[in-house]
Amino acid sequence: MNTQQQDGKPGEAAGEVMTFWDHLDELRNSIIRMLVAAVLMAVAAFVLKEPLFDIVLAPSRGDFFVYRWLGAEPFELQLINTGLTEQFMIHLRVAFMAGVLVASPYILYMLFRFVSPALYDEERRYGLRLTLWAYLMFLVGVVVNYVLVFPLTVRFLGTYQVSDEVSNMLSISSYVDTMLMMSLVFGILFEIPVVAWLLARFGMLRAEWMTRFRRHAIVAILIVAAVITPTADAFTLVIVSLPIWLLYEMSIWIVRSVEDATPSKPPRGEAS
Repeated sequence: MNTQQQDGKPGEAAGEVMTFWDHLDELRNSIIRMLVAAVLMAVAAFVLKEPLFDIVLAPSRGDFFVYRWLGAEPFELQLINTGLTEQFMIHLRVAFMAGVLVASPYILYMLFRFVSPALYDEERRYGLRLTLWAYLMFLVGVVVNYVLVFPLTVRFLGTYQVSDEVSNMLSISSYVDTMLMMSLVFGILFEIPVVAWLLARFGMLRAEWMTRFRRHAIVAILIVAAVITPTADAFTLVIVSLPIWLLYEMSIWIVRSVEDATPSKPPRGEAS
């Protein structure tokens, strides 16, 4: 018997029944398309080496726009290479990450396209909204790290000296690894409001609880910031902790908005 999609219920298109192997084949095709898109964008990024590394290395220069906005004193950071194949491997790695980032809208589209037929209409709407917000918040986290957190960290640590007799020379590998790691971490951390919204929708999180345990959350934020901070200096710790704390406060407001929009259930025993 053919499976049809009626009354917003999940199912296959009219006149079409997909077996387990059909779904598996569709998943394989989707993965291949996503990989091809990522590889094509990575090849394009690899070819565009100069503009790519102009963006990557911009925070290491004293004329970076963030430093000009803050009125910071000019500084010079010398990056060095310490391995025979290091620069080429860094070029490959950065190009691949850039390719995945550029192809990410298509990758998310293919994933949602594969999953959405199994969802009800309401689940599909919420799923689309959740996916878009999660993706946008991840990008915001990456941008915040690139524009604010990473440049200030580089400037502070790159110019810090225990003595004038000791000069700073930072390896390109250390610079790129720190940038990629911090970008990934901040992209994940900026999912906090999305996770809070999702938990509030399921009734697993309340704004009252988050407000009551705010002090405990601040301590936890400092601990998390200390773990993900590449150094132990107080300046970097504060710079990393501040956006996370703002995300926590935003999450309280989001959870409270969800609670206000959700009708309260009548007490037990009360006639409906």
